[in-house]
Amino acid sequence: MGTVDAGGHRLEYAWHGRARSGASPLVMLHEGLGSLSLWRDFPVELARATRRRVLVYSRYGYGRSDPLTGPRQVDFMHVEALEVLPELLRKLGIERPVLFGHSDGGSIALIHAAKHPVAAVIALAPHVFVEAYGLASIAETRRAYLEGDLRERLARRHADADSAFWGWNDIWLAPDFVRWNVEALLPAIACPVLAIQGIDDRYGTMEQIDRIGRGVPDFRRLELADCGHSPHRDQPAAVLAAAADFLRSIPGSTGTRR
Repeated sequence: MGTVDAGGHRLEYAWHGRARSGASPLVMLHEGLGSLSLWRDFPVELARATRRRVLVYSRYGYGRSDPLTGPRQVDFMHVEALEVLPELLRKLGIERPVLFGHSDGGSIALIHAAKHPVAAVIALAPHVFVEAYGLASIAETRRAYLEGDLRERLARRHADADSAFWGWNDIWLAPDFVRWNVEALLPAIACPVLAIQGIDDRYGTMEQIDRIGRGVPDFRRLELADCGHSPHRDQPAAVLAAAADFLRSIPGSTGTRR
């Protein structure tokens, strides 16, 4: 495990697996309450299934990366995708990665791919617009944080649980965030995209990946039964198999120089 300065903040990161000649590495982008450690052993399994090197890091405000010093703004995912992630990739010597994003991380992957060269995107439960359905669940999560044991559980994964939780929850429930939408960027994504959505997802409906399919030229989808907002936890074998099959169909490209 190491740290890298990107976007003006210290971020923790770790590599898993071995580099394979000509294969783009995977870069994992976690969910709105995620972190490097919250992926648990999935990055190791992903590296094994895809036979690629995998980079995992905690974004600003999460894990053991620097905690937030102020509230997030409506454009926080754009800032992460277009400013922080390019700097992190450059400093770690990564070119044209495969982006593997979950929830907010899936949205960040799509935004980045619309503006920067990437080999492919695998997006689990991504958002491209705001649904009242999902906001209701986010409001319930706030109650769980204030009244239940969620804060205690997050404290095991984040150096500053309040920074991680309120940085995510406050902006998603902010009145101005209702208009957040990235659909206009989707036609600019030149790489193949695989979107994976759980049928029982409490934070987003199938309309999310329906709209991605209508916008992205090279699009594939996987709907998973008995699966909620975290396909890699609810249906890990299916996600690993789908990721490996998808990447076998992608021609090799420049990978990491490390």
